[in-house]
Amino acid sequence: MNRPDPTQWRERRIAALLRHGTWIASGLIAVGLLAQWLWDAPPLSLATVQAGIVVFIALPVLRVALMLGMFLHERDYLYSALAVAVLAIIGAGFAAGMLA
Repeated sequence: MNRPDPTQWRERRIAALLRHGTWIASGLIAVGLLAQWLWDAPPLSLATVQAGIVVFIALPVLRVALMLGMFLHERDYLYSALAVAVLAIIGAGFAAGMLA
């Protein structure tokens, strides 16, 4: 039996994360817009739409975090360190944005 290529395995996992995350975010936004249109519930619909937007914004960060986990699992410490550096830069940017 042939072993699957690690690169294909990684790409499939990342693609699944992005595909499912996009569907979840789109669904949240659609539910929020539908709630606003049908029931005129501004607080609930606004929170639901904002949650969908947060999921869209979080997807790239989740991708890097998933890649970090995969690199650690494969014991690829160079790429793990690079993923940690990217996450640290994202975290520093987030912190700077929150403090400004």
